[in-house]
Amino acid sequence: MSHPTHSTTADFQVTWADPIRQAACAAWLSDRAKDQGLLPQSLRIASADASFRRYLRVDTVQGESRIVMDAPPDKENSEPFVRIAALMKAAGLHAPEVLAWDEAHGFMLLTDLGDATMMSAIDTERPQANHGLYMQAVDALVQWQLASRPGVLPPYDAALLNRELSLFPDWYLAQHRGVQLQGAQREVFDKAFSLIVQRNLAAPNVYVHRDFMPRNLMMPLGANLQLGVLDFQDAVYGPISYDIASLMRDAFLSWDEDFVLDITIRYWEKARKAGLMDFEDWHSDFGAFYRAVEWMGLQRHLKVAGIFARLTLRDGKPKYLADAPRFIHYIRSTCDRYRELGPLLKLIDEIEGTTPQVGFAYGRM
Repeated sequence: MSHPTHSTTADFQVTWADPIRQAACAAWLSDRAKDQGLLPQSLRIASADASFRRYLRVDTVQGESRIVMDAPPDKENSEPFVRIAALMKAAGLHAPEVLAWDEAHGFMLLTDLGDATMMSAIDTERPQANHGLYMQAVDALVQWQLASRPGVLPPYDAALLNRELSLFPDWYLAQHRGVQLQGAQREVFDKAFSLIVQRNLAAPNVYVHRDFMPRNLMMPLGANLQLGVLDFQDAVYGPISYDIASLMRDAFLSWDEDFVLDITIRYWEKARKAGLMDFEDWHSDFGAFYRAVEWMGLQRHLKVAGIFARLTLRDGKPKYLADAPRFIHYIRSTCDRYRELGPLLKLIDEIEGTTPQVGFAYGRM
């Protein structure tokens, strides 16, 4: 979730598709107004995310603000958010605190981390100007990983990794490109996916945010010098390589390899010092760890390309598919570096160079 500029103008007026839900929210806010010091009439849009949940902002009598999460329970399960917010707090991270939760109706009152994302502070033209910001993100990430315990979060296991990978053929290829994988094509993808899952499951497990990137990190506010962390409700227990891959190969922002390597090496050094790199030769060989990051990144890129196609074609959010070429570039770059991914690279290059009509015939080779 990311917040637009603080405003009370009509631009952020709250509209409701369901008047019953609108009334339920008004009643709930009214009930909370006294004990939480809220001014319900100040309610306005803060942001929406890629799911069915949205975030509203409401002022307090003390001149501060709070966030109201609007997450219809028939579409969104908010229990993980509440549980993981508590985990983040226990880990010493700066995350929204749950002040009140109406589980039956899917309304939640949260502390407000402000409206300036890390993304909004980034200078895209000068990578090194952002070095300090990225190091703050790295510090938060290591802190989160150090709090990890098995059996607390759902496992990022083979079933979940494969389910995510299937989004690429099901949505990006079939629905967006019009390519139905058959025969030899299907075999290429199956072999590559099996290898990607196998490589990633070999990595040590930690808490994984699963969308750790500048859009979900908030600039420090007031006396707090930590970056805020949002959008953590899908956190799992899985490969340590995931969140750093997510941070440096961003969904909405591309960096040159030099900057990616610079920050990743510094993350590796901090994680190694914290005892998080005690696996095979990762402690002494950055290259071995970086290869794992690339294989983990590849799984994420294939998944996100599929998700962006689904958001556009199923959910009517066309802006997401506009970023798909960034992911195809990430996918191609990684495949190009590993001989065993050569067949996948060749197939993706052929698909990306065809029209949807040719794609159907091409599936029957």
